[in-house]
Amino acid sequence: MSYSQDLCTVGRSGAFQGQVFGLSAGRTVRDENCERLKLSKYLYDMGMKVSAVALLCQDERVFKAMAMAGTPCPHRGKIGADAILAWQENPQDRPDYREAKADYVSKCAGTLNASGQKKSRMTCRREFDSGG
Repeated sequence: MSYSQDLCTVGRSGAFQGQVFGLSAGRTVRDENCERLKLSKYLYDMGMKVSAVALLCQDERVFKAMAMAGTPCPHRGKIGADAILAWQENPQDRPDYREAKADYVSKCAGTLNASGQKKSRMTCRREFDSGG
């Protein structure tokens, strides 16, 4: 038997006991954020720093923090300015895709296009998806 507290699972259980009949249940729940942190640390320790950061960037909060700090998350091996361009060209790959799209559409809708006409929400959605 091995015993370790370095696990990324949490036990959940519950029970009920009446005068005659009792019932109990339990299960384990995976903590995906814990797994992500451990995997990232192992990658970093093996010298794979870009891979470690890319793994952490799967979390929306880390993705946004990296963007706010001016150090974009890697995109398919591209870093720096190349990564910024790749994220703009492939917005569907962003971990915060839905939120970023909604934010872009709300700011874009009603603005004027090159012809001087107001843009519709549908036009703004297409613009966002094409990296425009």
